[in-house]
Parts: sequence; C-alpha cells; structure tokens
Amino acid sequence: MNASTFSVIRARKLSLVYHTADGPVHALSDVDLDVKKGDFVSFIGPSGCGKTTFLRVIADLEQHTSGEITVNGTTPENARKDRSYGYVFQAAALLPWRTIEANIAVPLEIMGYPESKRKQRIEQALAMVDLQGFGRKYPWQLSGGMQQRASIARALAFDADLLLMDEPFGALDEIVRDRLNEQLLQLWERTGKTICFVTHSIPEAVYLSTHIVVMSPRPGRVVDVITSPLPRDRPLDIRETPEFLEIARRVRAGLVAGHAQGADA
Repeated sequence: MNASTFSVIRARKLSLVYHTADGPVHALSDVDLDVKKGDFVSFIGPSGCGKTTFLRVIADLEQHTSGEITVNGTTPENARKDRSYGYVFQAAALLPWRTIEANIAVPLEIMGYPESKRKQRIEQALAMVDLQGFGRKYPWQLSGGMQQRASIARALAFDADLLLMDEPFGALDEIVRDRLNEQLLQLWERTGKTICFVTHSIPEAVYLSTHIVVMSPRPGRVVDVITSPLPRDRPLDIRETPEFLEIARRVRAGLVAGHAQGADA
C-alpha cells in the first residue's frame, strides 16, 4: 500500500464461517489484504458485511475458519499476547466508578507497569487526545466526544504501534464527529501509528484514510481497495474539492457493485 515493504496485517484467502442452529453463516470470504506500517485504512460496507468481524479476527477475538492472517508477522494470538495493538470500541466502555486516569490505567495495571511508569504513560496519553486537566473527572462528567477521546487514550497508553478502531464516532453528532476526525488525523500524523478504522460514513472514510477497503454484503469480500491521492494535511474543507468527491464517487460505486455481487451470489 505505501512505500514500506512490511505488512503489519497480511490476509490471504481469509474466510470465517459461523455455525448456528439455522445453518452456517458466511461472515468473511476469501479476503486478501495487506496493511503496511503507517497506513490509515478504513473499512466501509453495509451493516453485517464483516467489517467488525475482520477487525476482531486481527485482535484474536474471533478465529478464522480458513485462509491465513498475520499481525506484525505472527499469529493474531501471539500479537494479542505481545500487546501489539490497542482497540477502541463503538462505545467508550469506560468504567463509571473509575476516574478517567484510572480508566486509562486499566491495561497498564494488567500489564504490570509500576505506578510511576503508569502515571507517566497516563499523562502522555491524556496529552495526545487533548484531555489534560480531565484525568480526575469521572466518565459521567464528560461529554460523549470527550469519553471517546478517553477511550482512545486508554488504547494509546501502552504505546502499541497498531490501533484498531471499530466505528468509534458513529453515535456522535456531526459537529463533534468532525472535530474528532481532525484530532485523530493529527494524532496519526504525530505518532506514525498504523490505524484500521471501521465506519459506515463515506465522507469519514475518504477524509481520514490513506486507503479505503470497500466490502460487499455478507459474505464479506473486498470489492475494492482505493489508494487516496489526498495530501496528509487535510483541512475539513478538503471535502468540497473535486479530488475528494471523486474518491467518494468511487467508494459509492464500489458499494453498489458489492451489492450487485451479493445479489448474484
């Protein structure tokens, strides 16, 4: 995808089938994909197409049934044990009885960081998401957008190079979402992390990404992988440019083609 030759994520003929009382459910089918170091990759497709399932396979929260996948050159299980990624869920999932600092500390406590090191990491993570001064607040004292930033800080606290984000801004209003999109791009630029991002929004996918993976309805297949020609410095008004609108048109065409493939399957 980019100039780097190392695939942080490499999938070949990856498929996943759930076996249910009503018969098999084919969630993913023959997914081939490479995500290179430093890429920002968005996954877009209709509900139930396997976007989140693929993210969960990367995170070793689901096990594929055929094909191959590596994360940082090893199995998803080993990558999980190596703490190779941070995961941001659709909901902030903060513990209400813990302060924001204490929520961010959870993975550090599990990993056995000493208190002094935890404090340093928490301060750094809060600064990365512009939440300095809010560490002693409780989740219910923060807005929805601030809670999601705290969730991102928790995923960043142990400094994994890979960040998995499952539609983290989907429940937020458009103004807050735009602001968080801007902040996420700034964070990506500062840290150089590899980001995999699930979304239902075409403008969000185009605005954020170096690459956009368009997926078909179930069983989830990769219909198109679009490499963005947009510059890394992206003000919000870039969304009004012909270049942006052309990428959005191609994403929309891929979604339509994916539906047609699903209907023919």
